[in-house]
Amino acid sequence: MRRAALLAHPALLLVGIVLASLNMRAALASVSPLVSELAAAYGLSSAASSLVTSVPVLFLGLGALVAPWLGRRFGAERVLPAALLLLGAGILVRVLPSAAALYGGGVLVGTAIALLNVLMPGLIKRDFPDRAASMTSVYTGAMIAGATVVAAASVPLERALGGWQASLGVWSLLAVVAALAWLPQVVVARGRTGAAHEVRAATAAGSGAPDSGAVRSVWRSALAWQVTLFMGLQSLWSYVLIAWMPTIFTDHGMSRSAAGVVFAFNNLIQVAGAFAVPLLAGRMRSQRPLIVLVTTMVAAGYAGLMVAPVQGAWLWSAVLGLGQGGAVGLALTLIVLRSGDAVTAARLSGMAQTVGYLLAAAGPLAAGALHQATGSWTPPIAAVLGVCATALAVGLLAARNRTV
Repeated sequence: MRRAALLAHPALLLVGIVLASLNMRAALASVSPLVSELAAAYGLSSAASSLVTSVPVLFLGLGALVAPWLGRRFGAERVLPAALLLLGAGILVRVLPSAAALYGGGVLVGTAIALLNVLMPGLIKRDFPDRAASMTSVYTGAMIAGATVVAAASVPLERALGGWQASLGVWSLLAVVAALAWLPQVVVARGRTGAAHEVRAATAAGSGAPDSGAVRSVWRSALAWQVTLFMGLQSLWSYVLIAWMPTIFTDHGMSRSAAGVVFAFNNLIQVAGAFAVPLLAGRMRSQRPLIVLVTTMVAAGYAGLMVAPVQGAWLWSAVLGLGQGGAVGLALTLIVLRSGDAVTAARLSGMAQTVGYLLAAAGPLAAGALHQATGSWTPPIAAVLGVCATALAVGLLAARNRTV
């Protein structure tokens, strides 16, 4: 009994959540500073290069379709470490000497991260019901911190380890460490009876089963669609930057190493927004002021990239970082706040991340195609400004003090 109590201690669960969160963007952020190297190695066009980041994001959405069934069948505590091992495998596949492996590894990476994305909000709502907003702050902050470290280290690791393959592949170790940290929760889950059933029920997110009236009510809810669209639109503007920010800078004359540092700085600043905004959101009945704040900051940062990308690089990166971090933290917090219980939170999470990431996957690809067609970054950035305006409109609706 003492051993079971020790393994079930909230501190161990918190460690597992933080380590898993560190992996939730790392495998994506590691690619962006190396896009030019990948393109040169395989002779990829701008559109083909954008698929290196678009394919994982697409499978963030497609993977979210199977995450609810897996959570229901095996329990979140078992699925999460398996997803981390799948992530580690995908990272290694991606560095095999083949363009097909590069994209195939991206499929595995995106699917693995989708499982983590969907199951985490329901787990937090269940195990930290009175601290859901603060725990969302912790895990979104850790997620962005992981991306920051990886983005900053990618180019130096490429030089130190002798190539981009080693620079990308080394992050599989982070996934393995996180999977090992979840083993105590797997042991505890084996000893549960009714509690285990509740875990599985809570993670039956957005299963879409035709005979499930409860699930249909989520997919038919206008509020749920508003939350979902805000999730997707803020993901779209973020993944455009993950895919293309360093390239925008280098195309305007900045060195590749400097562009990587500015990109890492952008991710670092996101941590502040990701920590602060969910905490503020949890103390507000309506989150509309925060919607206005984060969308305005992102729009201002993108406008700066259009007007003076290199001259104001640090300023635009800071403004974008605060807006991006705040937006993703707010989107994930809205899933929790707009849900009345853990089961609804899991269902809404499944819906928001399935539809949202399928929408977001179009961003990097469309931006790359527009740039290739026009030879300029102005049209893609102008299109993202339109996305910001749309996100503001749906976000104001999603932020009302209501529940699904």
